[in-house]
Formats: sequence, structure tokens, C-alpha cells
Amino acid sequence: MSLHQRPHQKPPAADSLPTSHASATATAAPSRPLPLLTLPYLFSLLALLLLLSLLFPWGPPRPTALTSPWRGYTLQEAAAFAAGAGNGTIVLAAVSGPYLPFLSNWLISVHRASRADQVLVVAEDYETLERINAAWPGHAVIVPPAPDAQVAHKFGSQGFFNFTSRRPRHLLQILELGYSVMYNDVDMVWLADPFPYIVGDHDVYFMDDMTPVKPLDHSHELPPPGKKGRTYICSCMIFLRPTEGAKLLLRKWIEELKEQPWSKKQKANDQPAFNWALNKTAGQVDVYLLPQSAFPTGGLYFKNKTWVKETKGKHVIIHNNYITGFEKKIKRFRDHGLWLVDGHSDESPLGRI
Repeated sequence: MSLHQRPHQKPPAADSLPTSHASATATAAPSRPLPLLTLPYLFSLLALLLLLSLLFPWGPPRPTALTSPWRGYTLQEAAAFAAGAGNGTIVLAAVSGPYLPFLSNWLISVHRASRADQVLVVAEDYETLERINAAWPGHAVIVPPAPDAQVAHKFGSQGFFNFTSRRPRHLLQILELGYSVMYNDVDMVWLADPFPYIVGDHDVYFMDDMTPVKPLDHSHELPPPGKKGRTYICSCMIFLRPTEGAKLLLRKWIEELKEQPWSKKQKANDQPAFNWALNKTAGQVDVYLLPQSAFPTGGLYFKNKTWVKETKGKHVIIHNNYITGFEKKIKRFRDHGLWLVDGHSDESPLGRI
């Protein structure tokens, strides 16, 4: 028996009802249930549910570029936040979403050197901005216009060029705010605090990207140009003071990038432009080449076991370059005990991201 059915029985005889009830029954029209479950009503209800599911697919709207509480967070605010922990010095990195594991790995090593509070990360997309600041509020900022960076761009690709060519602009903006800044690629690992090696009062400090072994007491001047007419300094690790010399170098770097845009024929990246800028401003900028034993290129550290043994205890920052490919870099770090996120993710400010 359905909920809307009643037991089928004969109505009582009219003469057995009270007089008032009998008269009301005789004069009132028979009542019927309101027909709510009609086809037009069901179709209207279905249309409403469909509209709501499109507007709110999984509940309340998720943060987007338009609703993000961090969208209005400016580089000026973020730089002041990071520099406040480092006496006016910022440690800068830039990442897109696919490189968050490398960022976390690098951060573990920076944390061990007690420098994590100085870190500012330029996120290259809004999702990365949200993920970092959700775990570590205030340490990530986006500098518009942000490129579409939800892919791991290969070295030499146009996407890689677009990503890295923004670097000198970020650095120049920070210098204009009056802060010193150390930039690192996130495929690096700190084995010790690099700041004790920032000696003297030079404008710019950097590391050589060449693999030939230098003497331990090598010169700290800009090396002579190589076969291509320019030096081979790595743009992966740079320290700059907010001086006119450092700003001049960055402006020249930006100019060189405009003159050497990416093309299918000439798959440029930011490093040649950086070296041309160094060479063309030589004598105008006070530069300092960091010791190779402390800041070796990956082509030396990972491929010259003899040199590694001879300089054991001197290494400060290791760069996982001279190899391309996301998985290959991770494997090489693992092979050398430098993929720290495997067993020490709790030391990363991002946690297990």
C-alpha cells in the first residue's frame, strides 16, 4: 500500500452523520491532493539542479586568480616580509607547479642552514602561489603577467626561455626596493650556509659554470671569454647588492634578452645574455667569482670523483645541472644522497607537498 493510498471502505450513511457535517459534505466539492509531481514540475526541478551543479560543481567555489586572497599580495609587501627576517637580504627562487618537489628539496637544505625565513618564492602561476602560501603563508608572490607555467619546460624550449627571461626583472625590482638578494635555481642543494663566502663589498657575486679544475687559490676576477667570445658564468646562483653597478648589470641583461629572443633556429636561454651583459659592463660593475671548491658546477661535482674527494668538506652549494630531464635530475640527486624529500619532508616548510 503506498503512502498516498487509504484503505478502501464504504463511507458512512448520510443519516448516521451529524447534521452540520452532512450538510457540509453535501455542498463541498470533493478535495484532491495537489499535483506537485507533474512532468513540468519535475523538469523545472531538474533544470535548477543542473544549473546549481554548473555554478558549484563540488560545493563552494575554490580560490582562483580572481578570488585568491593572495592576488593582491605585492612584491613590495612580500619582499619586506622576507627581508625582515634577514636584515635586509632576501633568498629568492622562482618555480612553476611541476618543480614544487625540487623547491621542497632545496628548502630542506636552506632550512638546515637557518635561512628559510629569508626565502621568497616567485610563483609562476596562481595554483602554485596558493599551494605555497597555504602551507607557508607570505613566502610566495606572483609577479604579473604570469606565464602559463603548469608544465615542466625542457631546457632550450620557448617555455623555458619565457620562464627564465623573467629572472632579471624580478631581481631588479627587488634591488630597486633597497634589498640585497641571493637568487638560486631550485635544482640546487645547500651543504652549508653560503653567506660567509659573500666577502668584501662587491656589487655582484656568482659561480663559474665551467668544468676544468681551478687551483684552490684561483682569481676572483671575471674569467676571460671563451670560444664564443663570452664568459660562461652560471645565472643559476647570483648574489646582488642594491648598488648602481648591480642595477646596471641587470638592465643590460634585460637588454641582451630582447636582442637575443628565442627562435626555433636559435633556442636561447637567459644565461648567454647574462654573460654578454657581464662582458659588456666589465669595469663598470664590481664583480666577484666565488670559489669553485665551494660552488662547483654539476658537470664537475657529479662527474669528477677524484676532485670531489680532494675537496671534501669544502662544498657549499651543489647545482644539479649538466643534465636535462625532470626524472634524471631526481635520480642523480638520489644516487648522491641529495634527494632530501624522501626521508626528511618534515624539515621542509612546505611539508609533504
